[in-house]
Amino acid sequence: MKRYEALAEELARSIQAGVFRPGERLPSVRQTCAARRLSPSTVFQAYYLLEARGVIESRARSGYYVARQSPRLPPEPEASSWPDGDSREVDVSELVFQVLQSAMQRDRVPFGSAFPSPLLFPMAKLGRALASAAPELDPWSTVDDLTPGLGELRRQISQRYLIDGIDVPAEEIVITNGALEALTLSIGAATRPGDAVLVESPCFYAVLQSLERNGLRAIEVPTHPRDGVDPEALERAIVRHAPRACWLMPTFHNPLGATMPDTAKQAVVELLAEHGIPLIEDDVYAELHFGPKRPPPAKAFDRNGLVMHCSSFSKCLAPGYRIGWVAAGRFRDTIARNKLTTTLNTNVPAQHAISRYLQRGGYDRHLRRLRAALAEQQAQYIAAVARDFPPGTRVTRAGGGYFAWIELPEGIDSLEVQRRAARHGISIAPGPIFSASRGFARCLRLNYGHPFDARAEQALRTLGALAAEAQTVRE
Repeated sequence: MKRYEALAEELARSIQAGVFRPGERLPSVRQTCAARRLSPSTVFQAYYLLEARGVIESRARSGYYVARQSPRLPPEPEASSWPDGDSREVDVSELVFQVLQSAMQRDRVPFGSAFPSPLLFPMAKLGRALASAAPELDPWSTVDDLTPGLGELRRQISQRYLIDGIDVPAEEIVITNGALEALTLSIGAATRPGDAVLVESPCFYAVLQSLERNGLRAIEVPTHPRDGVDPEALERAIVRHAPRACWLMPTFHNPLGATMPDTAKQAVVELLAEHGIPLIEDDVYAELHFGPKRPPPAKAFDRNGLVMHCSSFSKCLAPGYRIGWVAAGRFRDTIARNKLTTTLNTNVPAQHAISRYLQRGGYDRHLRRLRAALAEQQAQYIAAVARDFPPGTRVTRAGGGYFAWIELPEGIDSLEVQRRAARHGISIAPGPIFSASRGFARCLRLNYGHPFDARAEQALRTLGALAAEAQTVRE
């Protein structure tokens, strides 16, 4: 457990015990730093975490106070997954399609969606940036930046890496059609059909679909719902299977919400480098952190160019624009060549629009509002799950992103709950679609990236009742 998490848990216990009463002011950040010899960043992260959980609230120019009605929170899942460790062919696409084809229907309650509400993004400002950039578009830019992408946009992305203390030259970056193309190009650069790839358990279903399309085998590695993949288990899998690549989401993992500690990220990067294994890092949610600082990516510890860091503006700024990128390290030329022979280029006007938006400023201001909205929605959704789901339900509480992993009580089949929920106009993402071995039968992923309105509240109440009914039937 990280220091800020330990502090948050201690404060939560004190509040629960009545040491701090509802409406009472907490010690200031400065007082807590002095008393506990902690950095301001650690204390702020603890307070932000408690605020996201609805336990405390901030008041402008006044400090932090105990919430007048602290919510009853469900416990978090505690144990790591324990897949069998075999290398297996992947066959999930049909199941994923069957389950999620309704999630994109507008009349459905989108708990199973992979996307947050589009209303959270500055679409009008992006539209104006597109309108102002298009008339000034240099016709030669459609040729000059054909495959690597718009030079100015790559320079701005490079600057954002530098702000986080990571040296990624613009020349290393390839702009792609969303993060999924970046990830697909990366796995293609590191493997050949028949190779084995290390993945988390559970992992994002698009990972499994990509492996399936490329004829690759999956090796599922034990993963903790809070701390991510287990480096020691990763090493055992390397010794046993000699994989050709590793595909991980170390920060705000989809579907778990887990974030690996910095020391574990560094250990994994060094372990993979020792064995010459490339790491494909899926990092599309890192800008959505609820704490004061973005967690460093695994790329920050890369000294050998073996980490291909893939990200996108789709989840944090511009859904639908399909502008992603890969900081490709030593694989840059291979990835650029593969893109040239597949999709050739990425939407040029969209690249110019995002570049223009970033130049004008306001991106970080937008991110602060977006993070605050998601943190508030997380607290509201989890409180509703605590109230409406069967006793024994466990829920992860991520430090960012917009997914919660729900572990239902024994005897409940999430696929059965999904089928029942679909009849009520509610989409969910059941656990088996996140595993090559079809595990996690009593788990589901909940998207809290949409406002917690009356419709969402009623849908969660219905979903909890359906889960309880499914348990009753099995009993």
